[in-house]
Amino acid sequence: MAEAKPTSLYAPSAMVFSVAQGDDASAPVLRAATLSCMPSAQGTHPDPKAACTALNSTGGTFDRLLAAPDTDRACPMHYAPVTVTAEGVWQGSRVTWKHTFSNACAMNATLNGNAVFAF
Repeated sequence: MAEAKPTSLYAPSAMVFSVAQGDDASAPVLRAATLSCMPSAQGTHPDPKAACTALNSTGGTFDRLLAAPDTDRACPMHYAPVTVTAEGVWQGSRVTWKHTFSNACAMNATLNGNAVFAF
């Protein structure tokens, strides 16, 4: 029997990121981007290299994308939910991640310029 061998020295990383208006992933998508990080940063994301660097810094724990909120930014207290998603394969493992914010201002303040959702 032939043994299965990897076609690359790198674990695959190919993701689709989206921002949707609503409180679940089936809400209307406002924008989306694709990103592949191995063997090089590429995709429809406007800055794939910065996005791959930001994802690498999470250690595979995508909730770490939310770790640097801008505490000096005030947002209105109205509920107009926005959901961000990340789906695909990250370093060889299947990923499905989502987070819902109360509104776009809260999303921007929480992501605080993070390159992953800057598209």
